[in-house]
Amino acid sequence: MSDQHDSFLDTLPEGWVFDRLKDVVTLRNEKTDEASADEDYLELEDLESGTGRILNRRNTLEVESAVTLFRKDDVLFGKLRPYLEKYYQAEFDGRCTGEILAFKPERMASRFLFYCFGSRWLIERCNALAYGAKMPRVSWEKQLSQFNVPLPPRVEQQRIAAYLDASCAAIDAAAAAKRCQLETLDALGTTTVYETVTRGINPNTVTTVQRIPSYERTPEHWKRSKLRYEISIQNGDFASDKLQDDGAHPIPGGNGVMGHTDLWNVDGETIVIGRVGAYCGNAHYVRGKAWVSDNALIVKSRHHARFLCHLFNALNFNSQANNTAQPVITGTKIKNTYVVLPPFDEQEAICAVVDAKLAEVKRIATHIETQIATLTAYRKSLIHECVTGQRRITEADLAVAKRVEAAPVAEHQS
Repeated sequence: MSDQHDSFLDTLPEGWVFDRLKDVVTLRNEKTDEASADEDYLELEDLESGTGRILNRRNTLEVESAVTLFRKDDVLFGKLRPYLEKYYQAEFDGRCTGEILAFKPERMASRFLFYCFGSRWLIERCNALAYGAKMPRVSWEKQLSQFNVPLPPRVEQQRIAAYLDASCAAIDAAAAAKRCQLETLDALGTTTVYETVTRGINPNTVTTVQRIPSYERTPEHWKRSKLRYEISIQNGDFASDKLQDDGAHPIPGGNGVMGHTDLWNVDGETIVIGRVGAYCGNAHYVRGKAWVSDNALIVKSRHHARFLCHLFNALNFNSQANNTAQPVITGTKIKNTYVVLPPFDEQEAICAVVDAKLAEVKRIATHIETQIATLTAYRKSLIHECVTGQRRITEADLAVAKRVEAAPVAEHQS
């Protein structure tokens, strides 16, 4: 037992003590280089940041180095880039990369140890002591093993862990409900844009979209045409001038990475469509000077550029990309697409409706994202307070937490 106070913690409650981590856990050192098809192996990327959950399990058929063996109920912690907060209580016997430390709890409850590794004080201390600029990590022998961990009586450890299990489950359910709201909101925005740019505005109100079930049933005075007759397209490779240092702002192209040798100037109202990779098919409205990657298509037209940008995104050009590991969309495919276009004045009116609706969607989404961030911050703060004794947990607290956890998810959606 250590009498030294850990500077990352406040004074502990009566009955709690500090103890060095190496005196309450055992580091697993058993290794194996035997490849296996069993999906019981974890890499760092398989641990979700900040939640204590795993995302994936894999085999070791292509792993060339020895791996660490762990057992069910061991607590795992990613020593590389500790700021990513990767920790997990094993639900199975398995194996992991050497960048993950596996601990067998000896003199503390496994679930309480799990929450200690998710506590702000431990992560902050790891970050402060981590060595290596590009690949910061913490050492078990020289650093982690010497950490003084707060240690309440065993029965209190178990009560704290049970309280955090119930409380974090309720918080996670509330955050999940908020994420579902974001998905619904995004779908609503996408549907609204599609219906407005392909079917028009209800003449009785500029804020109501006509909900016509068939794409072909557009207003009769709209013009049906192939895009090749309405726009001009050039690859960034054929843009007239190389990049000049004239204060233009960057626009992402096909792969989202723009080296200075790959940039081109555009000016005026322009639509830029990602041609390759993750941005493939995404349309961006550009007004004024911009730098554009040569992994993009540059579109000019006599039509309202912002309307066309909304239309292009509604038509989902990335669905027309070549079905390869690196998707590519060509100008030819885009130009051969049939569209139905309203007169220019209607294009302007439609843009006003769409822009207003998207602004409303963005405002609501920002509010929901703030709520999710608040829930996430509260979850981390709650873990920290409980495992350091700043918040004492009684049996009554535990009973309330369990009732909240059992409540319907709908109660978290307000």
